[in-house]
Amino acid sequence: MTARKLPLSELPNAADDEADAAERSRLRRRRRRQRQRRTAIVLAVLVVLFGTSAYLVWDNIARPVVVGFFESNDYEGAGSGTVQVQIEAGDSGRAIGQTLQEADVVKSADAFVEATRSEPRAASIQPGTYLLRAQMSSQAALDLLLDPSSRVSIRAAVPEGLRKDQVFERLQEATGIPLADLEAAATSGEVGLPAEADGDPEGYLFPATYEFEPDVTATEVITQMVERHRQAMESVGVPEELRREVLIKASLIEKEAQLDEDFAKVARVIANRLEIGMPLQLDSTVNYATGKGGITTTPEDRETDSPYNTYKYPGLPPGPISSPGEKALAAALNPAEGDWLYFVAVDPETGETRFAETAEEHAQNVEVFRQWLRENDA
Repeated sequence: MTARKLPLSELPNAADDEADAAERSRLRRRRRRQRQRRTAIVLAVLVVLFGTSAYLVWDNIARPVVVGFFESNDYEGAGSGTVQVQIEAGDSGRAIGQTLQEADVVKSADAFVEATRSEPRAASIQPGTYLLRAQMSSQAALDLLLDPSSRVSIRAAVPEGLRKDQVFERLQEATGIPLADLEAAATSGEVGLPAEADGDPEGYLFPATYEFEPDVTATEVITQMVERHRQAMESVGVPEELRREVLIKASLIEKEAQLDEDFAKVARVIANRLEIGMPLQLDSTVNYATGKGGITTTPEDRETDSPYNTYKYPGLPPGPISSPGEKALAAALNPAEGDWLYFVAVDPETGETRFAETAEEHAQNVEVFRQWLRENDA
């Protein structure tokens, strides 16, 4: 086959080839730069995304773990300021620790629980309100909870032998609760008085030293005292059907006897007189009827027309005349053995009391008492 000759215009030109090659090279370089820019942008975006994610992971997950691993879960030192914390009856060590953590007294309940493990007395923490400090070490908090002086409470001392109005005055002085509120609470029917009290708290406000929380109410105060009286009755072993009678007798004994050894003897005099129908003739009942005090009564006092006047009316008075303690309750239930019908405190300062079986012997003892009155200008 004979080759066809191309026209001169169709023959390859060296200059054109060089231009095409240059253009192609330029295009390749541009595309390469574009690819590089896109890659750089993608890498930059990836770096930003990775950095943000890493920061979020670190800040929210890793850092707390790392910091928590090296940081103590307990504060150091004695703390500062004051924080009142209420510990409830029956709270476990964990529950107490949680209460302290929520009040920012300790840093963590775990640290407090750990501190209690090496302190055997931790189980003896009493319920109540405590004055602690903010951000104190768990050991320091535990030490304060075991210190009675840290407990914020109201102490009310009610001695034996007071009338209800005198008890209310003591409570008002100790708690700051108004007398009117105490009196209203005592007769509200909400304090646990037994049915035989007929709504009158006289004799049922048990004498003792009480501790109340700072926010205690009048009803809570009276309820606690009435409940303590019920416990005393049970402790002494007074049968339910005899409780009113025993209470009345005990209230008389509490006012008449001074020395422990005389309680059961006074109880015997009362029992002996009641047995033979002899009036009790107790000055303490006359003073209750007249609202007076002191160790003697006048002829006019003894003529007071009141069922509480045991000179004028035989038998027991209709109700108690004071709040008796356990000694008086026990004596009323178990009088001493003896035939005494009389007694008189011949020395009120020492409490010396003489007992007699006959009126003649009693008259001699009364003269000793009168001699004491003369010597003491009483």
